[in-house]
Amino acid sequence: MNFSSRIKTIFRSLEYRNYRLFFSGQSVSLIGTWMQRIALPWLVYHLTGSAFLLGLVSFAGQIPAFLLAPLAGVITDKVSRYKVLLITQILSLFQASLLAILTLTGVTQLWHIIALSIFLGCINAFDVPSRHSFVIEMVEKKEDLGNAIALNSLMFNGARLIGPSVAGLMLATTGEGVCFLINAVSYVFVIISLLEMKVPQKKIVRKDGNMLKDLKEGLDYTFGFSPIKYLLLLLGIISLLGTSYQVLMPVYAKEILHGGSDTFGFLMSAAGMGALLGALYLASRETVLKLGRIIPAGAALFGAGLIALSFTRFFPLTIMLLVLIGLGMMLHTASSNTILQTITDDDKRGRVMSFYTMAIMGTAPFGSLLAGFLAKTLGTPAAIFTGGIACLAGSLFFLRKLPELKRKVRPVYVKMGIIPEVAAGLQTATEPSPETSVMN
Repeated sequence: MNFSSRIKTIFRSLEYRNYRLFFSGQSVSLIGTWMQRIALPWLVYHLTGSAFLLGLVSFAGQIPAFLLAPLAGVITDKVSRYKVLLITQILSLFQASLLAILTLTGVTQLWHIIALSIFLGCINAFDVPSRHSFVIEMVEKKEDLGNAIALNSLMFNGARLIGPSVAGLMLATTGEGVCFLINAVSYVFVIISLLEMKVPQKKIVRKDGNMLKDLKEGLDYTFGFSPIKYLLLLLGIISLLGTSYQVLMPVYAKEILHGGSDTFGFLMSAAGMGALLGALYLASRETVLKLGRIIPAGAALFGAGLIALSFTRFFPLTIMLLVLIGLGMMLHTASSNTILQTITDDDKRGRVMSFYTMAIMGTAPFGSLLAGFLAKTLGTPAAIFTGGIACLAGSLFFLRKLPELKRKVRPVYVKMGIIPEVAAGLQTATEPSPETSVMN
């Protein structure tokens, strides 16, 4: 495949008008989001000087996803995902604006930050499952779903590469308030892109309005099918014990590397660069087949990178390791997302993605508290090392389960026609072996 064909393959989901609008608006908005993500912990650490309080603020921002995500999933399956997404973006603009006003006027206190973090966490509990579930409504063809998810990751991590670097420079020159203000303004772009979309009326057939019954149905479906269950379990382990390393990066930048806000920004950008490379690789794939082997490999790379990071004190080496850490995390997370969305029934997509939200965001607050506690008692390097060991163990556990999961997923893909020979009824000696399944 030549270069132009490869580029066309990577960006093929942009052929859909609604997805193209979504991609353009989010590409701007996410830069502001990352600027706020960098500025907020730096502001907390500047105000308190406490690694534990860094973990507490992160906990406050993420615990709503754990508590509200199941309810949000039921609602997402009942109403228009487009309307939910539009409302969450407007509320996010309000949250960022209020945070900017408080900071720029110099009246910000810790309780303000905690309260606004909780508010944003409540918004995200509804935003994340609706955002992920809405992707398939924008790309129209299910065979392009994996590419759209990879492009979402590409967009997210492209912003992750730019946002932290800009935020680091802004923190050193203008302060945190300007970062929050830029984030508020950036939401205007995604709101405009959503309003420009032409979204068909969503038709949902429900026997009754019993939300508890719908929630139980989602639970039974999600955890009764082992491929979905174990994908979510590994995502939860990685989020709980691995990705919390990000909470400790302000401490790592200042106390381990003896740097400032610019150092912190460059560290987060390095992880973003690795994630961007992972997203590019996944977007360049033409099929979802054989994604399964990437999941434990990505988790293992992520864990090994964290272990190595806990021992290094040399800035260039730290940057290199964070690139690998970002790469591993992206390969694992985006591949898991793609398989989850592909094997999930459309009428249960919101609920499954709400449990996905719980796995990647709902467990994170407990990981943030644990990371803050370990950093305070054992030191930041020990806290990062512990997370790396846990991620390696999780990847090995999933690898042991992989043959079983391949057998369970294969009939789903036969039914969907993703394995064309079998779908066409050519179950002969030329039938693909189990190793060609999506979970390989």
